[in-house]
Amino acid sequence: MVEEDKRIFLQIHHSDNVLVALTDLPKGTVIEHEGTSLVLADDIAGKHKFTINALAEGDEIYMYGVLVGKASEPIAQGGLISTKNVHHAADGFKLGSRKTEWKRPDVSDFKDRTFMGYHRSDGTVGTANYWLVIPLVFCENRNINVLKEAMLDKLGFAKPRGYESEVDQLVSMLQTGKSVEEILQADLQMTPEGNASKKIFANVDGIKFLNHDMGCGGTRTDSDALCGLLAGYITHPNVAGATVLSLGCQHAQASILQDEIKKRDPNFSKPLMILEQQKLGTESRLLHEALKQTFAGLIEVNKQQREPAPINKLNIGLECGGSDGFSGISANPVLGYLSDILVTLGGSVVLAEFPELCGVEQELSDRCVDEPTALKFMNLMSTYAARAEADGSGFYANPSPGNIRDGLITDAIKSAGAAKKGGSSPVTAVLDYPEKVTKPGLNLLCTPGSDVESTTAVVGSGTNVVLFTTGLGTPTGNPIAPVVKLSTNTKLFNRMPDIIDFNCGAVIEGDESIQQSAHRLLNYVIDVANGDIKPKAVQLGQDDFIPWKRGVSL
Repeated sequence: MVEEDKRIFLQIHHSDNVLVALTDLPKGTVIEHEGTSLVLADDIAGKHKFTINALAEGDEIYMYGVLVGKASEPIAQGGLISTKNVHHAADGFKLGSRKTEWKRPDVSDFKDRTFMGYHRSDGTVGTANYWLVIPLVFCENRNINVLKEAMLDKLGFAKPRGYESEVDQLVSMLQTGKSVEEILQADLQMTPEGNASKKIFANVDGIKFLNHDMGCGGTRTDSDALCGLLAGYITHPNVAGATVLSLGCQHAQASILQDEIKKRDPNFSKPLMILEQQKLGTESRLLHEALKQTFAGLIEVNKQQREPAPINKLNIGLECGGSDGFSGISANPVLGYLSDILVTLGGSVVLAEFPELCGVEQELSDRCVDEPTALKFMNLMSTYAARAEADGSGFYANPSPGNIRDGLITDAIKSAGAAKKGGSSPVTAVLDYPEKVTKPGLNLLCTPGSDVESTTAVVGSGTNVVLFTTGLGTPTGNPIAPVVKLSTNTKLFNRMPDIIDFNCGAVIEGDESIQQSAHRLLNYVIDVANGDIKPKAVQLGQDDFIPWKRGVSL
């Protein structure tokens, strides 16, 4: 007989009628739960759920205290719930009363903490100091790449490539007559990296080149949103200055970009070079000007240095990707507790991925500080859901094959766990993409659930560190904001140490509480903000950047 306190299974909320397996449980296992014995009717893989009582077709299924699905056929007591016997369902939502009372966490360990950051004229503080080189339209992508090839290595910003020696070994084996079988079985050896070019600008963390496929040919709404997003990156606290290449005739005009910059920072004073190819004439003249003006800008911003800042100057993005059945009970609640700490201290956090808030709309709208904020959230959710339905792919289609394989069988199950990243504090603002964070506290930002599109948008809103939970593993990063990857389980942390920074698996194993893990994580984040620790995505140069085309992207 297995009891709940053995950390074999878990009931997340007292009103739930399913239990979560914390490890593989074979059919026939006897489970003791709240004085009742039940026998597992199926093999239950870790991360998956089984019923406390038998369910008839149409019966509702609850997790995290909310409706997450309905039985599509009878399910035996102790039976596995899966896509074969459960379909997505979620409660509706309406404007309710304000529920903004919350229990603030003890922040005594952090109230006097600081980090070393780059202070900007608008009052924000960066955790890094980057220069941007960006195109206003995809026509300039080649010129951006030419500048990248010319500058990175010579200025000491190039990442070690690392795999040329392996290619040399493969060529050598071919030339010496090795068979295909021998080549496939070969143990390739990575040789030590050669001497990298000396970094010329010691106080600049890098030059980031942000190619994209937008700016013209699509809708004006998308090109305007692109200008807003790029303005968010140019005014970002982690950015010291920027070079912008424009063709000249595209929808995404430089004047629109400049207006968007003024919206975000009316007294903008960073170095900004905007070069238009159709005015300058030849490509070589464009590139010569870009090189000279960028180099001059780098000389200026290299004078900037890190100085102490209170940790309420941190603006944390809350993201998840490659989620699993443990996400909502380990890593996401850890982020939620950290969020509550930072909000209590006066900092900002941003919860995004609106398709992954399906089913928790009522709770989040009730937590909004006032009715206009609640109505904005509800309208954005309803509009997004309706657009998805009109395109034949509602929020119910959000879980990926990997999500489903690892226990997230409906969007509502995934969403109820994903929302835990937002903690329990009131929602101080609701932002529509690509708006900027202007208020401390918990902000909700309308983005897709797609990892890179959402992370790109969250950073564009001003977050200077992103915390990204994953149960399956993902290398997602960002060009200008450090993305810290948190595993929901220890197996993943041990299996993919090259991309995972922090392990929340001890929460599942009972070796660490959510509060303890959150405290350990916040100390880690402060080290990242100081520049003392470079997350794996930064080390790998994982500069993912995909602007959202305002269509249906789940």
